[in-house]
Amino acid sequence: MSASRELIECDFVARGAPRTPLSIGLLAGGVVLAVTVLGVYLNFDGRRAGLELRLAAVRRGQAPVVDPADSADARLGPSIQQAAQDLATPWTLLLAELEKTSKESADQVAVLGVEPDHGKHSVRISAEARNLPLALDYVKRLQASRSNQYPMFDRHELRADDPQHPVRFEITGQWRDQP
Repeated sequence: MSASRELIECDFVARGAPRTPLSIGLLAGGVVLAVTVLGVYLNFDGRRAGLELRLAAVRRGQAPVVDPADSADARLGPSIQQAAQDLATPWTLLLAELEKTSKESADQVAVLGVEPDHGKHSVRISAEARNLPLALDYVKRLQASRSNQYPMFDRHELRADDPQHPVRFEITGQWRDQP
């Protein structure tokens, strides 16, 4: 009995199948087909979205008539009207003059807030200055403003918690729609 040795060959880096014109053609055809299907899908998706918009418009036109007193819009009416009034207020001139006045103060005064009161036609301005004379000078400059009538120094406080001890102050005045 003779022992025979068999050799097992393991080739982990086998060469792939040769590239033939047929395999390259099939790959190119598959890519073209995939791009075509994607284009058709996008076209149908766009048309579907357009049809949904048209359907929603038709449904709105056929919606039952709702009593305005029962609708949520009626309950939100005052707040919506207040928001519309806030947006319609001509703030451009007032805000431009506040910015101009701050720049004239060599940027030593920072405006922190502007709160309108539409019913009284007044505005409350919160600001901060490095010291009290700068705050008083700021109010004096605002008194020459075209859009802010009768700006008055309401209150002030020295910020002890800040190492520079700035002065936070409030001014109220009447705004003008037309200068």
